[in-house]
Amino acid sequence: MAATTEEQIEEVRRLIASIPAGFVATYGDIADAAGLSSARTVGWIMRTDSADLPWHRVLGASGKPSAHLAHSQIAKLELEGVPIKEGRIDLKKARFHF
Repeated sequence: MAATTEEQIEEVRRLIASIPAGFVATYGDIADAAGLSSARTVGWIMRTDSADLPWHRVLGASGKPSAHLAHSQIAKLELEGVPIKEGRIDLKKARFHF
């Protein structure tokens, strides 16, 4: 697997920053838009370099937030008006298309 370049990192950061309030994207959506082969690369970038980004707007493909972030992430998304049902984001209604 090739190393992630600074350009790829900056593209992922740009894409995350472009997700408007009230919408979400999955790790896979971002990977596809950035031309990356793996959603895991997006996760790695977010773990290392996303404190200044709207991290709460990025979810796994199931629409369910990670357990360790769920309370905080759901609260932030609710404030933005994102449709949530039983702890899962309604991706059909809230997914942002790059």
